[in-house]
Formats: sequence, structure tokens, C-alpha cells
Amino acid sequence: MAQQAKQAAQKLGGMFPQGAGKGLGGAVGAIAILGALGYGVNASLFNVDGGHRAIKYTRLFGVQDTVYNEGTHFMIPWFETPVVYDVRAKPRNVASLTGTKDLQMVNITCRVLSKPRVDQLATVYRTLGQDYDERILPSVVNEVLKSVVAQFTASQLITQRERVSRLVRENLVRRALRFNIILDDVSITHVGFSPVFESAVEAKQIAQQDAQRAAFIVDKARQEKQSIIVRAEGEAKSATLIGEAIENKPGFLELKRIEAAREIASVIARSGNKVMLDSDTLLLNVNTPKQN
Repeated sequence: MAQQAKQAAQKLGGMFPQGAGKGLGGAVGAIAILGALGYGVNASLFNVDGGHRAIKYTRLFGVQDTVYNEGTHFMIPWFETPVVYDVRAKPRNVASLTGTKDLQMVNITCRVLSKPRVDQLATVYRTLGQDYDERILPSVVNEVLKSVVAQFTASQLITQRERVSRLVRENLVRRALRFNIILDDVSITHVGFSPVFESAVEAKQIAQQDAQRAAFIVDKARQEKQSIIVRAEGEAKSATLIGEAIENKPGFLELKRIEAAREIASVIARSGNKVMLDSDTLLLNVNTPKQN
């Protein structure tokens, strides 16, 4: 095999005229130099994509505090290593099983949007590494949820949910900032109780609705009774006044006769029939003695 390779090389060399070997070697050398330069330049550059920031780790000085923005930057190959961080807010759901003030167990899920502090990336890398959110957020969120939920009863978690969310948010933001982590948003997305407690809450709501319905019926009956009493008193008073008017003022009865006659005449006038009416029909001689 070696002999065959040697013969092939000799044949290939015979294809070029004498003196061409030096020119070919020079071209190959130039290509090699250009390739080495290209590799060196490529190895000396690193890119920072949109939404990312970078710091450098040097073998001589360790982690540097300088933060590199988006774009292409220079580094010394082998001596310097770039460390790139995604500084966009990332969502994370953390579930926790904890107890309330009245010893009810509750499943609560909290959603957080987190990102590292850009000006403290070197500190984050030294203390937590690149998986800072995995190291810190689960434990911190669990601890805060347990401490806040323990201050409320199970029913208060439902009726005072806004206050619970505010306390969780304030405590989480303060605790995360100690680790140079910024929380853009904190929200409670789920609160679940045991089936026994949920059944008790439902039964209580049904009882309250029934009590409100019964109170409404009683109040309505009381108002109707009062209305009947007032109406009866008014009718009795009206009858008394009419009787006194008839007894003491003869002109009152005459006025009522005229009003009744006008009403009868008006009704008949609106009809299409022709009717002959006398004073008896028009009620003009009511309670009037007949002439012999």
C-alpha cells in the first residue's frame, strides 16, 4: 500500500514542469495562512443575540463585571470565555401544598415572570450560575406561599384573594431581589381545597341563598299586609267622610248626581247606538221624593 502511494505521488509530481513545485508550495502555504487567520478571527469574535447580555470569564482574572450588549464583540481565544444570559422575562409556575390558619390544606399555584438584573450578571454567575431560576425560585415561592397562606383562614383565601395576592407579590419581589432576580409579575392562578371543604362551602352557600329567599318572602308578605291595612283604613275614612258630607251637605249628593249623569252621557255618546234617556236612567232623581 505504501509503495503504491509513493508511485502515485511520483506520477503526480511528473505532471508538473520542473520549478513549479516551489510555486505550488507557496500557494498552499498562503492558503494555509489565510485559513489560520480566518479561524483565528472567527475564534476571536462572539455574538450576543437580541434579548441577551454577556459577561466574560478570563483564566487569569476570573469573572469580569463588564456587561456586553447585543451585537458582535472581541475576545482572546482560549484565554477568555463569554457567558451569555437571556435577560427576557421567563414564566414559571410553582405549585405548593400548604395549610391555612384554620388547618385546612390548600393547593395553590403561583405564576411568576422572572429575569436577572443586568447590572449584576457577574454576581449572579458567581453565586448562582446560569440556572439561577431553577436554584432559587421554587424554594423562595414555596416559602412565601406557606408564610402568607398561614395568616388566613380557608374562607378568607376566597373572600380576600386580592389581599392575599398583594402580600404574596410584595414578599416575593423583596425576597427575589436579594438574589438579584427581578420579578415583573406575580399572580395566583389556582387555589384548590379538599373535596370535603368544597362540599361544605357549597352547602353553606345554598343555605344562605335559601335564607335570603325566605327573608324576601317574609318581607314581601309584611309589605302586602301593611298595604292592605292602609288601603282599608283609607276606604273606611273615605266612607266616613262621604257619609258626613251627605248628612250635613245636601249639595254634595246633587254634585255626585251630576257627575254620574255626565259620565253616563259621555259613554253613550261615544257609542254608535241612539238611546233615549230620562232622569231616572241618568240617576238625576236618586233619593229624590217622587211627586204625586
